[in-house]
Order: sequence, then structure tokens, then C-alpha cells
Amino acid sequence: MATKHENSSLLELERSKTKRPRLYKVLLLNDDYTTMEFVIEVLNKFFSMNLEQATQVMLKIHNEGSAVCGVFSKDIAETKVALVSDFSTQHGHPLRCLMEEH
Repeated sequence: MATKHENSSLLELERSKTKRPRLYKVLLLNDDYTTMEFVIEVLNKFFSMNLEQATQVMLKIHNEGSAVCGVFSKDIAETKVALVSDFSTQHGHPLRCLMEEH
């Protein structure tokens, strides 16, 4: 049976080996066809932004060409990109969503 001291040493060793997962930024890119209203809908639906936040991000996309919509672990970022891309295609918009390492 391990002593209390041995258990804490093992736990510390396991913690030191655990690395934080890499994070990824999810971005939306501006285009000449997707409506501002649709971008706001996407930001609300997939990134849980309220109307004011979504409007600010949409304007940043419009004025600067792109904006970060959130920072997530790799799996979540990939899922968000796929969901936004599918939703945009289904609604006839060429809105591009991509991810890059943070």
C-alpha cells in the first residue's frame, strides 16, 4: 500500500506531464455577397453572441476583412467551422469560416 507521501509525488508527476491543449481562433471572412444580417445570425447561433456583440464583430469583419469569433480547443474549433460552413452553404451564402492556431 502506498503512503500519503508517495501518492502526492505520483500526482505531482502526472500533473507536470499534462500539457494544456492548443487553442485555435475561429474567424469569419468578409465577402461581397453575404448579408450583414446573416453574419449576425451566425454569430448569435454558433458563437452565442447577443445582438450588440454580434453587430460589433460583424462590423469588424466588414471593415477589416475578418474577425475572431472565439478561441477554442481544436475539436470545438473544427466543429464550429464545419457547422458555420454547412449553415452558410444551405442558405446560399459564400461566408467563409476558418481556424488558425492561437
